Amino acid sequence: MEQLLDTLTQLVSGPGTAADLFFYFKGGGIVMYPLLLCSAVMWTLIFERVVAFHRLEFRDCDMGELLAWCRQRKKRKSGTGLRRQIGAYLQENRTPSTTLNRCLLDECHLKLLPSIDRNIAAITILAMVAPLLGLLGTVTGMMTAFDVITLFGTGNARALAGGISEALITTQSGLLVSIPGVFASAVLTLRSRRLREKLEESIMMLKRHA
Repeated sequence: MEQLLDTLTQLVSGPGTAADLFFYFKGGGIVMYPLLLCSAVMWTLIFERVVAFHRLEFRDCDMGELLAWCRQRKKRKSGTGLRRQIGAYLQENRTPSTTLNRCLLDECHLKLLPSIDRNIAAITILAMVAPLLGLLGTVTGMMTAFDVITLFGTGNARALAGGISEALITTQSGLLVSIPGVFASAVLTLRSRRLREKLEESIMMLKRHA
């Protein structure tokens, strides 16, 4: 690992933003690797949820159109919208029995609900873990600084500054990962709640007209 870092150091030794970011990352020590992984996974899940919610809401039909669709019992082109998925599911599995149709709607509700709530808890957990990793880096950085003081006293200012720098960089990085993650988690939770209400409202209205 150290050889790889030395090689990368030589490659980015010139001036520029990439070089600055690399030296910033290297200055944070070993804790920066799980922080980077945590950030990458969290933003991947956030992007997946944004795309999924957009598909569930984009060009979806309103409640009146969904009820008309179910009353006419005509085949229509389904889509990725939430209500369109409900209408298509009922259209494909509809039976002459009202009781069975209501059971199908309950099944549809159970089928679509996980697709709304998926990964939101994981995003929240990762956003909460990031500052803890930053705190871990703070502890390891201060331990490095105290080790330097134990060996050399306060005379080796460069080595002492390296430990303090590691502590501050990991703390800052943990907060930089956590704060946007917490905000994104809150926004996605609100969108998820709105979609769950939309799903429950649609299922309830269709049950009355099944």
